[in-house]
Amino acid sequence: MFDEHFFNALQTNTIYTILSLLLLIPIPILFAVFLNSKLAKGKSIFKSVIFIPALTSVIVAGVSFRLMFGEADTALINSFITKLGMSPQNWILNYGTGMMLMVILNTWRVAGINMIYYLAGLQSIPEELYESAEMDGANVIRKFYWITLPLLKPIIIYTLTIGIFEGYRMFGESYVFWNEGMPGDIGLTIVRLIYQQAFQRNDMGMGSAIGITLLLIVLTVNLVQLKLFGLFNKE
Repeated sequence: MFDEHFFNALQTNTIYTILSLLLLIPIPILFAVFLNSKLAKGKSIFKSVIFIPALTSVIVAGVSFRLMFGEADTALINSFITKLGMSPQNWILNYGTGMMLMVILNTWRVAGINMIYYLAGLQSIPEELYESAEMDGANVIRKFYWITLPLLKPIIIYTLTIGIFEGYRMFGESYVFWNEGMPGDIGLTIVRLIYQQAFQRNDMGMGSAIGITLLLIVLTVNLVQLKLFGLFNKE
């Protein structure tokens, strides 16, 4: 029923989702821990700098990224690596670098939102728990591992669930880099394939079938991860 384009799109979405989650869970947690620390200075400025990208449209941000990572030798990143003695790259015509651009763009935009979630969770943890751990001789790493992470588990599950959903429904990050042709299906995602089938080729049946398949994939993946995190375990 589905051709190679569907499986290429599924592969792209899966790799994109995994890479995004590997960045969008630990990095925001570290940002939140820093902001929650009593020793941190300039918290308001740091929080604003990290969160402001979340207010930026993916199209506007994507156009800026595309200009920075342009194929011309005078583009910002190419001019920088040229000065380092490296050859300029055609970033969007390579699967690996194209994937990197989409993941970086998504991480830049979403990290601030996840940081706020984790910061709210950290501020709800009683300070007495950390004081008791210090009295028992726990260092910073042990307190983070045995207190912070377990108590942040509900928020981690939430951001993981949302991240999986957003990763498989991704469209904008692909469209801003490959708004026309996609050689070798670089940047082809499942939602973009639905758009192509249903609206560009007027095959609503195929578009609907891909959409239902996407729903089943996301539902299955999320149910599996929720089971692994113990959400469905009986008390």
